[in-house]
Amino acid sequence: MRRPALLGLAGLVLLAVCLLAGGWRGAAASYLAAWLVLLALPVGALPVVIVAERFGKRVRERGGIEMLAGLRRLMALMPVAAVLSLPLLAATPLLYPWVSAPARTPLAALWFTVPFFAIRAIVYLAAWTWLALRFAKPFDAPGEGRTVPAVGLHAVVGTLFVTDVVASLDPRLDSTLLGLLVMTAWSGLAFAAAILLAWEEPEPVGRGRTAPGRGRLVPLVVLLGLWAYLHFVQFLIVWSANLPPEVTWYFARGGWVGRALAVVAGAIVVLAGLATLRPGRPTTRILAGAAVAVHALEMFWLITPAVRDRFVLRPSDVLAAAAVACLAAALRPVLRPRADRVASDARRAGRPA
Repeated sequence: MRRPALLGLAGLVLLAVCLLAGGWRGAAASYLAAWLVLLALPVGALPVVIVAERFGKRVRERGGIEMLAGLRRLMALMPVAAVLSLPLLAATPLLYPWVSAPARTPLAALWFTVPFFAIRAIVYLAAWTWLALRFAKPFDAPGEGRTVPAVGLHAVVGTLFVTDVVASLDPRLDSTLLGLLVMTAWSGLAFAAAILLAWEEPEPVGRGRTAPGRGRLVPLVVLLGLWAYLHFVQFLIVWSANLPPEVTWYFARGGWVGRALAVVAGAIVVLAGLATLRPGRPTTRILAGAAVAVHALEMFWLITPAVRDRFVLRPSDVLAAAAVACLAAALRPVLRPRADRVASDARRAGRPA
């Protein structure tokens, strides 16, 4: 327990330095963006695991066992992410403009209150934690009665969560696509991270063999392509409507840093698509690492301009990311689900989990 204690202490020190570097509101925004990157790992892995559970036999036949194990390792971070949300609940009055702004409608007067916001956030995180624990271990047999309601619950919770936590932070953008866009980005980040974590499986042999790396590259390309398409559609709608508040939302996320991120993201999507012509394991891992970096920066692109009115990376962002990483590493051994411990012990002993 000495190492977790040192990591926890380091995380608290980094948070204190982040507070000094960015101020109360700036540090809270940096922490929220870094925490969303952490949350994306279990929440993004969740729908992929649920869908794979539905087609379990086909996934196993195509060599997806290690990928599912990697995704489940990420899902084990859900209790950690839930605990690390507590500072954000305390910082709600600092972050969200609706706390002090007059309500536009009677429903908004009830919906956007600090106590009700905290209750909703706890319910969302509790629902995701329950789903993560429920799908932490493979079921004996797949079934639509289990997987379809789980996907539906995840979609509803995710949409409401993004609306409350992300969209209400900067209400200039009124987009119904934002929830689906963010959830797609989370799944892309989690799948790319699982590629980097998962063991390489033996090369397929036999009549139906595929090129090494193709089984992991193609789903990554699909997630990246869908994510890029949703971004394009949302931008196209804003551009065609030409509404001043939504235009300023994009202007705040422009600048040379925002444009560079968009160019790099587009290049990664194109290169990932071209890589499917000649897939390989090193190429897949390089693209997965690039996807993790882009999706992580995207969370800061979404959050920090609401406070700074422009997208720039500041020392408080780096400090908050390091603090969240240290605190998550310190809490994980304590909050690791029992199913994750069983799988880990089985792997050490050389037995199937």
